[in-house]
Amino acid sequence: MTVAVLGSGPVGQTAALLLARWGVPVVLVDEHPVRDPAGSKAICQQRDTLDVWASLGAGCLVDEGLTWTTARTFHRDRELFSYRLPDAGSALPPFVNLSQARVEEVLDGLIAQQPLIDVRRGHRVTGLTQGTGVEVHCETADGPRRIEADYAIACAGARGDAVRRALGQHLAGVSFQDLFLICDIRAELDGWAAERRFYFDPPWNPGRQVLIHPCPGSQFRIDWQVPADYDLAAEETGGALDKRIRAILGDRPYEVVWRSVYRFHTRLVERMRVGRVLLAGDCAHLVAPFGARGLNSGVADAENAAWKLAWVLRGHAGEELLESYHTERHAAAVENAEVTTATMDFLVPQDEARREHRARVLAGGVHADVDSGRLAEPFWYADSPLTTPDPRRPFAGRPPRGTLPPPGPGVLLPDVTVASGRLRDLARQGFLLLTTPGADAPAGMRSAEIPVGCALGARPGEAWLVRPDAYVAAVLPDPTAPEVAIALRRGSGVTFT
Repeated sequence: MTVAVLGSGPVGQTAALLLARWGVPVVLVDEHPVRDPAGSKAICQQRDTLDVWASLGAGCLVDEGLTWTTARTFHRDRELFSYRLPDAGSALPPFVNLSQARVEEVLDGLIAQQPLIDVRRGHRVTGLTQGTGVEVHCETADGPRRIEADYAIACAGARGDAVRRALGQHLAGVSFQDLFLICDIRAELDGWAAERRFYFDPPWNPGRQVLIHPCPGSQFRIDWQVPADYDLAAEETGGALDKRIRAILGDRPYEVVWRSVYRFHTRLVERMRVGRVLLAGDCAHLVAPFGARGLNSGVADAENAAWKLAWVLRGHAGEELLESYHTERHAAAVENAEVTTATMDFLVPQDEARREHRARVLAGGVHADVDSGRLAEPFWYADSPLTTPDPRRPFAGRPPRGTLPPPGPGVLLPDVTVASGRLRDLARQGFLLLTTPGADAPAGMRSAEIPVGCALGARPGEAWLVRPDAYVAAVLPDPTAPEVAIALRRGSGVTFT
């Protein structure tokens, strides 16, 4: 039993490590012979992404990353408001800023220690075919190669056209006309290391936006919205890039560490499962980066895919479990597209009505009405076919920005510590039945007792069935063996006896 993971960015790396943790051999394929060691790229790693990586042994990313504590928002030449991030009481920060290059370096180190992962670099995927397994066709410096596997996870990124074509998929959607110039700059900026700054229509970038994020090592990531015909090479040659940077930094010394120009997109494939292949990350969905929903949603794709493939390959569940990957993660991608599209409509209004709305909001300066991005958050599987609803805990929909829904079916477990360790780490060992005083686990079911006062808000006599990705599958007020068996069958296809 083998899974081919196509693409070795952070999403592919995470998928490979998670599969290996479940005991599944992996062939990790990437077209680049060596890594690009520079560039912030996806810099904002959300708490639940850090949690996944910490469970794999990459807890150092939490320590190395930088968490700003104050968000300052400006309109033209005045500050509209600022706010401090609340402390959620978790052992992990709400996010860290850390370059994608460093994340890849750390995950590569873990992959090198994992005997179940066979890394094939310099393999450009040109197509694939499916039958009783998956055959991946690659071009290498030594000629064509074929890789055979039982299943595949396609993490080939936005440029994974060959994979999508072979699967009959297309990244349908829209691309924004304006470009964004991104520079990683090293400079000493006193007081800026704990602040994220967002500028609407500043005098030194009139009619457009600028975003400044602090990063470790006295580096700052600056994003300028620029016209569609922007020419970075001409601006560098003529000295205009230096003037652009000095409009923000003043006369301080600085170094440009990396720079690039991006066009933002909102695009999504129709199917995230095609036979034996699951599409993940940017290979399946593209969103604008405001709110950091790209990489973070890709890591959630990887965890969802990994445990389900492991269950099918181990014979614990039938192949129909894989269809729930599409159901759950496609719905998550749709929500991310909705959230980021609303942000882009505010940042770059596409018609007069939206422009007038933005002008009114910025003139009023009300924090809640200014949309500069809703930070990545878990998707809640309340409507998933794997989730058993609880009428006593109905899901109320997307909560206000910066908050989480109360625990219940379809919701990711809170990041809390109990006597036996971190609750999510217990869940990630397989399906787990959490029991309260007065409830007994059926014989043969992996279980752990939790205090009633735990952050779950559990009631005496209840049992909570938790999936291997730490999502609640069911809350059972009367956890008899038949009730647990029904919920487990629904949540995974596993028959409990």
